[in-house]
Amino acid sequence: MFFIDTLELEGLGNRSYLAGGAHTAVAVDPPRDVDQVLAAAARRGVRISHVVETHVHNDYVTGGLDLARLTGAAYLVPAAARVSFDRTPVHDGDTFAVDDGLTLRALATPGHTPHHTSYVLEEWGSAVAAFTGGSLLIGTVGRPDLVEPRLTEELARAQHASARRLAAELPDETQVLPTHGFGSFCSSAQADGDATTIGKEKAGNDALVQDVDSFVSALLAGLDDVPAYYAHMGPANAAGPAPVDLTAPPVADAADIAARLAAGEWVVDLRTRIAFARGHVAGSFNFEADGKVATYLAWLIPWGKPVTLLAESPEQLAKAQRELARVGIDRPAAAATGEPAEWISANEELRSFPRATFADLAALDPYEYRIVLDVRRDSERADGWIKDSVHIPIHQLHRRQHELLAGVVWVHCAGGMRAGIAASLLDAAGRDVVAVDDSFDAARSAGLPMVTGPRSDS
Repeated sequence: MFFIDTLELEGLGNRSYLAGGAHTAVAVDPPRDVDQVLAAAARRGVRISHVVETHVHNDYVTGGLDLARLTGAAYLVPAAARVSFDRTPVHDGDTFAVDDGLTLRALATPGHTPHHTSYVLEEWGSAVAAFTGGSLLIGTVGRPDLVEPRLTEELARAQHASARRLAAELPDETQVLPTHGFGSFCSSAQADGDATTIGKEKAGNDALVQDVDSFVSALLAGLDDVPAYYAHMGPANAAGPAPVDLTAPPVADAADIAARLAAGEWVVDLRTRIAFARGHVAGSFNFEADGKVATYLAWLIPWGKPVTLLAESPEQLAKAQRELARVGIDRPAAAATGEPAEWISANEELRSFPRATFADLAALDPYEYRIVLDVRRDSERADGWIKDSVHIPIHQLHRRQHELLAGVVWVHCAGGMRAGIAASLLDAAGRDVVAVDDSFDAARSAGLPMVTGPRSDS
């Protein structure tokens, strides 16, 4: 009997897998923090014989090279991938023995990248699962625009062909186990469900029900923004990432925190947006540890800028440090835990700003001047927005704050998390801000005037 264990990387919206038999196993698309993969293997009592990459990743730093070093496993990487380290190059049709009766077979599935490769797990010659990486996902496919703009349409067409190859060559009952699609921006859309098979995808995946021209047209029209830090992930993975270091960073006291802020470094408060609004160190930014801290901090921070983390507990700090290491923010410059009053000197005061709902915004005197700032992405705003609101997506706000006129800024997103980030950025810049911590669905029911149709440039 074979097993397949799924390792959820919720913050990044990805999955990694450990699959094998009684004695040995293969690790697929492992995260940077390989200790969790090793722990999964230890629980199963198996040796990792192969570490597999479906492609050179654009959204996180891989732990594959380090895991292969630690375990002595063969490191399987598509042959066409341009990398700077020794590996076992994988070609279409190659097979690898995993355990008694278990074999891994490589299928070239270009589209997400030119060299993308899927791996079919076979038990006594019968396909039981396909590790599809960024090719065929649950209800969608991986996006084709992360490699080179000139290749985007070509890769979109290759994505269509690759999905159809998987559907044609594998039995309907074969499990489809993608890496992307659970919130990662490497997916062209959010996964439609939690589990799937080839047969289910044949019934509803656009790549398998639409002709190639219709599929490519719709896919390219629906592509979303690309996080800025993606530009650093591919080169880091191609060069061969260094082993991760998750030891505790140096402890920062109030004077150190003040000095780092004065030097222009980023001081990031990991507490909830509710706690941050109530009281925080002036000049600090709020990226909730329980939100998508790695995605949004890595997206917004100038790459290489030193970061100091403030957390309510050592556990919260360690969790965030682990997530940040997955996207190449390896070593916080310093950190502090406890309460915000401990992070300022005796002659300083904490900052705060109000939180509100869309009903609160609707209840304001219509003649009272205020700025309504929408920090959702273009694709979200296209479905409707509050009349006369200003639109600056969250990932552009740090460099476009000067576009906002003077006055109180009521900032909102789709649910509250990004509004909290944006409010902290504006507060740090000395603006009067109100964080709308509410679902955007409530804006219309609150009676706010709405606009729908083609997106405006406001």
